Amino acid sequence: MMEQLQEAGFTNHEDFKSTKEEIEAKIHDYHGIVIRSRFNIDKTFLDKATNLQFIARVGAGLESIDTDYAEIKNIALIAAPEGNRNAVAEHSLGMLLSLFNKLNQADKEIRSGHWNREKNRGYELDGKTVGIIGYGNMGKSFAKKLRGFDVEVLCHDIKENVGDANAKQVSLEELQKKSDVLSLHIPWTPETDKLIDSNYINAFAKPFWLINTSRGKNVVTSDLVEALKSGKILGAGLDVLEYEKLSFETLFESDKIPEAFQYLLECDKVILSPHIAGWTFESHVKLAETIVDKIKALYFGENLIEKEEKRVTGIGGFFFKAENPAELRNWYKKHLGLNTNDYGCTFSWKNDEGENGSTQWSPFKSDTDYFEPSKKEFMQNFRVENLESLLQKLKKEGVQVLGEMQSFDYGNFGAILDLEGNKIELWEPID
Repeated sequence: MMEQLQEAGFTNHEDFKSTKEEIEAKIHDYHGIVIRSRFNIDKTFLDKATNLQFIARVGAGLESIDTDYAEIKNIALIAAPEGNRNAVAEHSLGMLLSLFNKLNQADKEIRSGHWNREKNRGYELDGKTVGIIGYGNMGKSFAKKLRGFDVEVLCHDIKENVGDANAKQVSLEELQKKSDVLSLHIPWTPETDKLIDSNYINAFAKPFWLINTSRGKNVVTSDLVEALKSGKILGAGLDVLEYEKLSFETLFESDKIPEAFQYLLECDKVILSPHIAGWTFESHVKLAETIVDKIKALYFGENLIEKEEKRVTGIGGFFFKAENPAELRNWYKKHLGLNTNDYGCTFSWKNDEGENGSTQWSPFKSDTDYFEPSKKEFMQNFRVENLESLLQKLKKEGVQVLGEMQSFDYGNFGAILDLEGNKIELWEPID
């Protein structure tokens, strides 16, 4: 990071040891500061940072910063959730599979000379429903990892239209009714502080597994312990803890370990890790690169301006009616060399950005109802991004949407009518 910022023209100083007060004494000399989590950036600090233009945190959350006061002072705030979202997703999945298969417990028992097969019989993830609270960078990345499993993935978020091909956005009530697994990917805010308490837990219709790689203070540990004891929570994978301090190494320095935490330490149904879900060798590099890119964008306008919203990204297909589709397909194969099958012919291509695409050419029988309610003899199909969100936007814009989105192994499909009653099929491929 230092080298990249230097190449961009910035003068950089490192200081990993000075106290908060020592930093405050010299912060007026700096235009920007890059931090982790060693101390809080509060009003006192910000008042002394008279020339500060940005604060960049090498991580996803900004809870160690008085963000409201920083914004009043026109200080830009930079975080890097893109840099460690993959690491968090893989860690979450690893914890979940370890819980389901009792890997930690079985490993410990084998090392102690115990060969307990029945006691360590596990569960399969296939067929379960996974609920994700918070569907931003981390939640979306976790849902993507789950695509290889035969699971239903639901998400709930305070923002509208964030669901995608990997997770269906639902109300909190529906998520609590259906979920077998709950994974938290939310920041720590006044709204999420102590969110997962006994009332929240008991609102779930079924016993469930809990994964928390977000923030420890989002979960009331004593209520979690009671749910583990009662069987309402079947197991918990916790990368974060309610008792964390800004400097995580001090966790065990207090004279008395809280009773609820002591239970977690001794419980076979719990897996603990020291706030490292997003802390891989690869994410260490990605986080730094993301911070550098955003600092450069702040000063030089590079890269970070949001691209215009993508709706249609390519022609997905051309479908038309024919008296004898099979004979026609064979004709095109013989005379034009089209590699046809029962569905027609697929053309693969790349766009200007090198992204893969395909176009389908398909004749249908003349008596097909696939084109309904349009009376035309042909139908268009367009490739799109985030079909669920697009359909919701089109409804708000007054476009006639036909039925509900349908999902298959090869993609999600929806349909609309244009002003003249032509049916347009929208296709979101699942790669």
